[in-house]
Amino acid sequence: MSGAIFPGVALPGAALTALAFFVDLAVGDPRSFPHPVVLMGKVIAFLDRTLWPRFRPGFGRRAAGVLLVLVLVGGSYAATAALVAIVFRLSEAAGVLVEVWIIGTALAGRSLVEAGLAVLRPLRAGDLPAARRAVGMIVGRDTDELDQSEVCRAAVESLAENTSDGIVSPVFWAVIGGAPLTMAFKAVSTLDSMVGYKDERYLDFGWASARLDDLANFLPARITGGLLVASARLMGLKWRDAVRIGRRDAAKHPSPNAGVPEAVVAGALGVRLGGVNRYSGRPSFRAHLGDPGRPVGPDHLLLTIRLVMVTIAFSFTITALLALAVGRRWL
Repeated sequence: MSGAIFPGVALPGAALTALAFFVDLAVGDPRSFPHPVVLMGKVIAFLDRTLWPRFRPGFGRRAAGVLLVLVLVGGSYAATAALVAIVFRLSEAAGVLVEVWIIGTALAGRSLVEAGLAVLRPLRAGDLPAARRAVGMIVGRDTDELDQSEVCRAAVESLAENTSDGIVSPVFWAVIGGAPLTMAFKAVSTLDSMVGYKDERYLDFGWASARLDDLANFLPARITGGLLVASARLMGLKWRDAVRIGRRDAAKHPSPNAGVPEAVVAGALGVRLGGVNRYSGRPSFRAHLGDPGRPVGPDHLLLTIRLVMVTIAFSFTITALLALAVGRRWL
Protein backbone atom coordinates (compact mmCIF):
# COMPACT_ATOMS: atom_id res chain seq x y z
CA MET A 1 0.00 0.00 0.00
CA SER A 2 0.96 3.64 0.06
CA GLY A 3 4.61 4.21 0.85
CA ALA A 4 3.68 7.31 2.83
CA ILE A 5 2.03 5.34 5.61
CA PHE A 6 2.90 1.69 5.23
CA PRO A 7 6.44 0.26 5.27
CA GLY A 8 8.00 -1.96 2.66
CA VAL A 9 7.01 0.07 -0.41
CA ALA A 10 9.55 1.64 -2.73
CA LEU A 11 8.44 5.27 -2.71
CA PRO A 12 7.32 7.56 0.13
CA GLY A 13 4.48 10.03 -0.31
CA ALA A 14 6.72 12.96 -1.28
CA ALA A 15 8.32 11.03 -4.14
CA LEU A 16 4.94 9.82 -5.41
CA THR A 17 3.61 13.38 -5.26
CA ALA A 18 6.62 14.82 -7.07
CA LEU A 19 6.02 12.34 -9.89
CA ALA A 20 2.31 13.21 -9.88
CA PHE A 21 3.15 16.81 -10.76
CA PHE A 22 4.33 15.56 -14.15
CA VAL A 23 1.05 13.70 -14.66
CA ASP A 24 -0.92 16.87 -13.97
CA LEU A 25 1.27 19.12 -16.11
CA ALA A 26 1.43 16.60 -18.96
CA VAL A 27 -2.23 15.63 -19.28
CA GLY A 28 -4.16 17.98 -16.97
CA ASP A 29 -7.75 16.86 -16.62
CA PRO A 30 -8.67 15.11 -19.91
CA ARG A 31 -12.41 14.61 -20.30
CA SER A 32 -11.89 11.29 -22.06
CA PHE A 33 -10.51 9.67 -18.88
CA PRO A 34 -12.69 8.65 -15.91
CA HIS A 35 -12.14 10.97 -12.95
CA PRO A 36 -12.58 9.91 -9.30
CA VAL A 37 -14.35 13.18 -8.45
CA VAL A 38 -17.08 12.42 -11.01
CA LEU A 39 -17.79 9.12 -9.23
CA MET A 40 -17.72 10.89 -5.86
CA GLY A 41 -20.23 13.42 -7.15
CA LYS A 42 -22.63 10.69 -8.26
CA VAL A 43 -22.36 8.93 -4.89
CA ILE A 44 -22.95 12.20 -3.02
CA ALA A 45 -25.98 13.02 -5.17
CA PHE A 46 -27.43 9.55 -4.49
CA LEU A 47 -26.82 9.77 -0.74
CA ASP A 48 -28.23 13.30 -0.69
CA ARG A 49 -31.48 12.10 -2.29
CA THR A 50 -31.56 9.06 0.00
CA LEU A 51 -30.64 10.52 3.39
CA TRP A 52 -31.94 14.11 3.36
CA PRO A 53 -35.69 13.33 3.23
CA ARG A 54 -35.45 10.68 5.96
CA PHE A 55 -34.24 12.99 8.74
CA ARG A 56 -35.81 15.94 10.47
CA PRO A 57 -34.22 19.41 10.40
CA GLY A 58 -31.80 20.19 13.20
CA PHE A 59 -29.99 17.39 14.98
CA GLY A 60 -31.41 14.69 12.71
CA ARG A 61 -30.11 16.30 9.54
CA ARG A 62 -26.75 17.03 11.17
CA ALA A 63 -26.46 13.38 12.14
CA ALA A 64 -27.31 12.40 8.56
CA GLY A 65 -24.63 14.81 7.34
CA VAL A 66 -22.07 13.17 9.63
CA LEU A 67 -23.09 9.77 8.23
CA LEU A 68 -22.64 11.13 4.71
CA VAL A 69 -19.12 12.28 5.56
CA LEU A 70 -18.18 8.98 7.17
CA VAL A 71 -19.45 6.95 4.23
CA LEU A 72 -17.88 9.02 1.48
CA VAL A 73 -14.58 10.00 3.10
CA GLY A 74 -14.03 6.64 4.75
CA GLY A 75 -15.14 4.81 1.62
CA SER A 76 -12.85 6.86 -0.62
CA TYR A 77 -9.87 6.15 1.62
CA ALA A 78 -10.64 2.44 1.96
CA ALA A 79 -11.38 1.88 -1.73
CA THR A 80 -8.20 3.66 -2.82
CA ALA A 81 -6.06 1.85 -0.26
CA ALA A 82 -7.50 -1.50 -1.35
CA LEU A 83 -6.92 -0.75 -5.04
CA VAL A 84 -3.33 0.35 -4.45
CA ALA A 85 -2.63 -2.68 -2.25
CA ILE A 86 -3.99 -5.11 -4.84
CA VAL A 87 -1.98 -3.58 -7.67
CA PHE A 88 1.18 -3.47 -5.54
CA ARG A 89 0.83 -7.19 -4.84
CA LEU A 90 0.70 -7.85 -8.58
CA SER A 91 3.57 -5.52 -9.46
CA GLU A 92 5.39 -2.89 -7.44
CA ALA A 93 6.06 -0.84 -10.57
CA ALA A 94 2.38 -0.96 -11.55
CA GLY A 95 1.45 0.00 -7.99
CA VAL A 96 3.65 3.07 -8.17
CA LEU A 97 2.15 4.07 -11.54
CA VAL A 98 -1.40 3.67 -10.25
CA GLU A 99 -0.73 5.65 -7.08
CA VAL A 100 1.04 8.42 -9.01
CA TRP A 101 -1.86 8.58 -11.45
CA ILE A 102 -4.44 8.80 -8.66
CA ILE A 103 -2.55 11.61 -6.95
CA GLY A 104 -2.15 13.36 -10.30
CA THR A 105 -5.93 13.41 -10.78
CA ALA A 106 -6.22 15.42 -7.55
CA LEU A 107 -3.84 18.15 -8.69
CA ALA A 108 -5.33 21.04 -10.64
CA GLY A 109 -2.26 23.06 -11.59
CA ARG A 110 -2.59 22.81 -15.36
CA SER A 111 -6.38 23.17 -15.37
CA LEU A 112 -6.16 26.20 -13.09
CA VAL A 113 -3.71 27.99 -15.39
CA GLU A 114 -5.80 27.05 -18.43
CA ALA A 115 -8.95 28.37 -16.75
CA GLY A 116 -7.24 31.70 -16.10
CA LEU A 117 -6.02 31.94 -19.68
CA ALA A 118 -9.50 31.07 -20.95
CA VAL A 119 -10.74 34.27 -19.29
CA LEU A 120 -7.73 36.40 -20.22
CA ARG A 121 -7.66 35.63 -23.96
CA PRO A 122 -11.15 36.95 -24.81
CA LEU A 123 -10.56 39.98 -22.61
CA ARG A 124 -7.43 40.78 -24.60
CA ALA A 125 -9.45 40.30 -27.80
CA GLY A 126 -12.20 42.64 -26.58
CA ASP A 127 -14.78 39.84 -26.36
CA LEU A 128 -16.39 40.53 -22.98
CA PRO A 129 -19.33 38.08 -23.42
CA ALA A 130 -16.87 35.20 -24.03
CA ALA A 131 -14.85 36.25 -20.97
CA ARG A 132 -18.04 36.26 -18.89
CA ARG A 133 -18.86 32.74 -20.05
CA ALA A 134 -15.32 31.57 -19.29
CA VAL A 135 -15.25 33.02 -15.79
CA GLY A 136 -18.70 31.55 -15.19
CA MET A 137 -17.10 28.13 -15.49
CA ILE A 138 -14.92 28.70 -12.40
CA VAL A 139 -17.07 30.84 -10.08
CA GLY A 140 -20.50 30.39 -8.56
CA ARG A 141 -21.66 34.00 -8.86
CA ASP A 142 -23.80 35.43 -11.69
CA THR A 143 -21.53 36.58 -14.52
CA ASP A 144 -23.92 37.63 -17.32
CA GLU A 145 -23.76 41.35 -16.51
CA LEU A 146 -20.22 41.72 -15.13
CA ASP A 147 -18.06 44.48 -16.57
CA GLN A 148 -14.41 43.85 -17.44
CA SER A 149 -13.12 44.77 -13.98
CA GLU A 150 -15.60 42.48 -12.24
CA VAL A 151 -14.77 39.62 -14.60
CA CYS A 152 -11.10 40.08 -13.75
CA ARG A 153 -11.84 40.31 -10.02
CA ALA A 154 -13.85 37.09 -10.13
CA ALA A 155 -11.06 35.29 -11.98
CA VAL A 156 -8.32 36.57 -9.67
CA GLU A 157 -10.29 35.57 -6.55
CA SER A 158 -10.98 32.10 -7.96
CA LEU A 159 -7.36 31.52 -9.00
CA ALA A 160 -6.08 32.66 -5.60
CA GLU A 161 -8.48 30.44 -3.64
CA ASN A 162 -7.94 27.41 -5.86
CA THR A 163 -4.17 27.68 -5.60
CA SER A 164 -4.78 26.35 -2.11
CA ASP A 165 -7.71 24.02 -2.80
CA GLY A 166 -6.43 22.61 -6.08
CA ILE A 167 -2.67 22.55 -5.63
CA VAL A 168 -1.24 22.97 -2.14
CA SER A 169 -3.93 21.09 -0.18
CA PRO A 170 -3.85 17.89 -2.28
CA VAL A 171 -0.03 18.02 -2.29
CA PHE A 172 -0.02 18.40 1.49
CA TRP A 173 -2.24 15.37 2.05
CA ALA A 174 -0.55 13.30 -0.66
CA VAL A 175 2.86 13.81 0.95
CA ILE A 176 1.45 12.66 4.30
CA GLY A 177 -0.68 9.75 3.14
CA GLY A 178 -0.19 8.98 -0.54
CA ALA A 179 -3.14 8.22 -2.81
CA PRO A 180 -5.59 7.00 -0.11
CA LEU A 181 -5.38 10.19 1.95
CA THR A 182 -5.42 12.28 -1.22
CA MET A 183 -8.71 10.72 -2.27
CA ALA A 184 -10.09 11.18 1.24
CA PHE A 185 -9.23 14.88 0.94
CA LYS A 186 -10.87 15.10 -2.49
CA ALA A 187 -13.97 13.49 -0.99
CA VAL A 188 -14.05 16.20 1.68
CA SER A 189 -13.58 18.92 -0.94
CA THR A 190 -16.27 17.48 -3.21
CA LEU A 191 -18.71 17.17 -0.32
CA ASP A 192 -18.17 20.81 0.58
CA SER A 193 -18.71 21.94 -3.01
CA MET A 194 -21.98 19.99 -3.28
CA VAL A 195 -23.62 20.19 0.15
CA GLY A 196 -21.54 22.62 2.21
CA TYR A 197 -23.91 25.55 1.74
CA LYS A 198 -25.61 27.72 4.34
CA ASP A 199 -28.99 27.68 2.62
CA GLU A 200 -32.22 26.22 3.94
CA ARG A 201 -31.62 22.75 2.48
CA TYR A 202 -28.01 22.24 3.51
CA LEU A 203 -27.53 24.36 6.63
CA ASP A 204 -27.81 21.26 8.83
CA PHE A 205 -27.17 18.44 6.35
CA GLY A 206 -23.99 20.04 4.99
CA TRP A 207 -22.67 21.28 8.33
CA ALA A 208 -20.24 18.39 8.90
CA SER A 209 -18.96 18.57 5.32
CA ALA A 210 -18.29 22.31 5.54
CA ARG A 211 -16.56 22.08 8.93
CA LEU A 212 -14.37 19.16 7.85
CA ASP A 213 -13.38 21.04 4.70
CA ASP A 214 -12.37 24.03 6.84
CA LEU A 215 -10.24 21.76 8.98
CA ALA A 216 -8.65 19.91 6.05
CA ASN A 217 -7.62 23.16 4.36
CA PHE A 218 -6.55 25.10 7.46
CA LEU A 219 -2.80 24.40 7.33
CA PRO A 220 -2.54 24.16 3.53
CA ALA A 221 -4.19 27.58 3.11
CA ARG A 222 -1.58 29.18 5.33
CA ILE A 223 1.22 27.35 3.54
CA THR A 224 -0.27 28.68 0.30
CA GLY A 225 -0.13 32.21 1.68
CA GLY A 226 3.58 31.79 2.39
CA LEU A 227 4.25 30.32 -1.05
CA LEU A 228 2.38 33.18 -2.73
CA VAL A 229 4.43 35.71 -0.79
CA ALA A 230 7.62 33.94 -1.89
CA SER A 231 6.33 33.89 -5.49
CA ALA A 232 5.48 37.59 -5.33
CA ARG A 233 8.98 38.40 -4.10
CA LEU A 234 10.57 36.33 -6.86
CA MET A 235 8.41 38.12 -9.45
CA GLY A 236 9.23 41.58 -8.09
CA LEU A 237 5.67 42.25 -6.91
CA LYS A 238 4.59 43.95 -3.68
CA TRP A 239 5.49 41.07 -1.38
CA ARG A 240 5.69 43.23 1.75
CA ASP A 241 2.15 44.47 1.07
CA ALA A 242 1.16 40.84 0.47
CA VAL A 243 2.29 40.02 4.01
CA ARG A 244 0.64 43.13 5.47
CA ILE A 245 -2.70 42.68 3.71
CA GLY A 246 -2.68 38.96 4.39
CA ARG A 247 -2.32 39.56 8.10
CA ARG A 248 -4.81 42.42 8.17
CA ASP A 249 -7.62 41.25 5.90
CA ALA A 250 -7.61 37.44 5.64
CA ALA A 251 -9.97 37.04 8.60
CA LYS A 252 -12.56 39.32 6.96
CA HIS A 253 -13.40 36.64 4.42
CA PRO A 254 -16.38 34.42 5.31
CA SER A 255 -14.17 31.37 4.77
CA PRO A 256 -11.45 30.82 7.41
CA ASN A 257 -9.13 29.60 4.64
CA ALA A 258 -9.96 31.26 1.32
CA GLY A 259 -9.25 34.69 2.77
CA VAL A 260 -5.56 33.88 3.22
CA PRO A 261 -4.54 33.41 -0.44
CA GLU A 262 -7.02 36.04 -1.65
CA ALA A 263 -5.74 38.69 0.75
CA VAL A 264 -2.11 37.87 -0.06
CA VAL A 265 -2.77 38.14 -3.80
CA ALA A 266 -4.64 41.43 -3.32
CA GLY A 267 -1.62 42.84 -1.49
CA ALA A 268 0.87 41.51 -4.05
CA LEU A 269 -1.08 43.05 -6.94
CA GLY A 270 -1.93 46.31 -5.18
CA VAL A 271 -5.67 45.87 -5.80
CA ARG A 272 -8.79 45.49 -3.71
CA LEU A 273 -10.76 42.27 -4.00
CA GLY A 274 -14.19 41.52 -2.58
CA GLY A 275 -17.33 43.59 -2.95
CA VAL A 276 -20.84 42.82 -4.15
CA ASN A 277 -21.45 39.50 -5.92
CA ARG A 278 -24.81 38.27 -7.18
CA TYR A 279 -26.03 34.72 -6.76
CA SER A 280 -29.24 33.81 -8.62
CA GLY A 281 -29.94 37.53 -8.87
CA ARG A 282 -29.50 38.21 -5.16
CA PRO A 283 -26.70 40.57 -4.07
CA SER A 284 -24.20 39.36 -1.48
CA PHE A 285 -21.48 41.60 -0.09
CA ARG A 286 -18.02 40.15 0.59
CA ALA A 287 -15.66 42.19 2.75
CA HIS A 288 -13.00 44.06 0.83
CA LEU A 289 -9.49 42.59 0.87
CA GLY A 290 -6.65 44.97 0.10
CA ASP A 291 -6.23 48.72 -0.16
CA PRO A 292 -8.24 50.80 -2.66
CA GLY A 293 -6.37 51.11 -5.94
CA ARG A 294 -6.79 50.76 -9.66
CA PRO A 295 -9.69 48.58 -10.86
CA VAL A 296 -8.73 44.97 -11.32
CA GLY A 297 -7.83 44.50 -14.99
CA PRO A 298 -6.41 42.00 -17.48
CA ASP A 299 -2.84 42.84 -16.47
CA HIS A 300 -3.64 41.85 -12.87
CA LEU A 301 -5.19 38.63 -14.11
CA LEU A 302 -2.04 37.84 -16.10
CA LEU A 303 0.11 38.48 -13.01
CA THR A 304 -2.15 36.18 -10.97
CA ILE A 305 -1.75 33.41 -13.53
CA ARG A 306 2.02 33.85 -13.30
CA LEU A 307 1.81 33.81 -9.49
CA VAL A 308 -0.02 30.48 -9.71
CA MET A 309 2.63 29.09 -12.04
CA VAL A 310 5.49 30.15 -9.77
CA THR A 311 3.65 28.73 -6.74
CA ILE A 312 3.28 25.41 -8.58
CA ALA A 313 7.02 25.45 -9.25
CA PHE A 314 7.73 26.16 -5.56
CA SER A 315 5.38 23.36 -4.51
CA PHE A 316 7.08 20.88 -6.82
CA THR A 317 10.56 21.94 -5.70
CA ILE A 318 9.73 21.58 -2.01
CA THR A 319 8.06 18.21 -2.61
CA ALA A 320 11.04 16.95 -4.63
CA LEU A 321 13.47 18.10 -1.93
CA LEU A 322 11.40 16.27 0.70
CA ALA A 323 11.50 13.16 -1.47
CA LEU A 324 15.29 13.40 -1.79
CA ALA A 325 15.70 13.96 1.95
CA VAL A 326 13.55 10.96 2.82
CA GLY A 327 15.28 8.84 0.17
CA ARG A 328 18.72 9.63 1.54
CA ARG A 329 17.58 8.80 5.05
CA TRP A 330 16.29 5.44 3.90
CA LEU A 331 19.53 4.75 2.04
